[in-house]
Amino acid sequence: MKFRVSRDVLADAVAWAARVLPSRPVVPVLSGLLIEAGDELSLAAFDYDVSAQARVEADVAEPGKVLIPGRLLAEISRSLPAEDVQIVTEGAEAILTCGSAEFGLITMPVDDFPTLPTMPPGIGAIGGGVFASAVTQVAPASSRDDTLPMLTGIRVDIEGENVAMAATDRYRIAARDFTWRPARPDVAVSAMVPARVLVEVAKSLRGGEVLIAMGDGVAGFESVGRSTTVRLLDEQFIDYRTRLTADWSIRADVRVTPFVEAIKRVALVAERNTAIRLTFSKNQVLIQAGGGDIGRGTEIVECELHGGDEIQMAFQSHFLLDGLTGVETELARINMESSTRPALIQDVPGDASPEFRYLVMSLRQG
Repeated sequence: MKFRVSRDVLADAVAWAARVLPSRPVVPVLSGLLIEAGDELSLAAFDYDVSAQARVEADVAEPGKVLIPGRLLAEISRSLPAEDVQIVTEGAEAILTCGSAEFGLITMPVDDFPTLPTMPPGIGAIGGGVFASAVTQVAPASSRDDTLPMLTGIRVDIEGENVAMAATDRYRIAARDFTWRPARPDVAVSAMVPARVLVEVAKSLRGGEVLIAMGDGVAGFESVGRSTTVRLLDEQFIDYRTRLTADWSIRADVRVTPFVEAIKRVALVAERNTAIRLTFSKNQVLIQAGGGDIGRGTEIVECELHGGDEIQMAFQSHFLLDGLTGVETELARINMESSTRPALIQDVPGDASPEFRYLVMSLRQG
């Protein structure tokens, strides 16, 4: 095999594919990056659950394939000078040259690398911006605790042109609704996709559309020469919609940016696992934290309160901020019932139904 490719193109493709390489592979070949040179250059990684494949243009002199330690190749490629890179296989080595730099990398047995999963049938497409935005809003509510797989996933429900995403870690629920272009009008799919995979896919989008594919317990995502497949979670998901549609007797509308900035400032004196306290009154919300060994902080932000004269709430600061930063409208609406019940944060898109909703548990105030 012999090919030449731009350093920036190679480094970008290698970094993207290498992100799914396991830190502790069950077999050594899973630490490798499979490079295939033909009509185009393909770089792929696979750990039996997630696959990532990038396809880029290259000047291929001799087609072929090689398996190279992926993390090492990623470190080398991003440190190379800004010149074209040539890779040639000679015996058990892949010789990489770039300018005056040369590396001889020991290759791994290509035949031992597992067969990459095929992309399941496409069921529709969506603009990359909308997809990335939805994932960014919902993913923070997913759990990082692998002992409960259901909580590490994002629920995706598709019915015709409507898509709903939701995640929960038992302390909050984040949900986002949007429309897309289904491959057929009667498509109906429900799936639990690992949140970490969706986050990585969303981060890597470079514009254009995202093709979404589903089938045989596998989901696929493809955009601009890059594709990812992932094994779906088998777990069931809670009936989250009933928790988001309660009747709220009190609501406060507040401008997102100054509210978020004030909470971040006041939270500097909040000790670990202590609450940010919010007191909503007719024209303002008082933000308080601290009072222990570190100190205390307060700040006031304007708001409009409807349905009551005053209500006090308390939240973990990062839980509260995750919900507020997910709001994409200028105003955030905070729906409340009492100081001991959860609050619902949502966007305020005029007369339209809210697309983003975030239910967060309140803390008992001491």
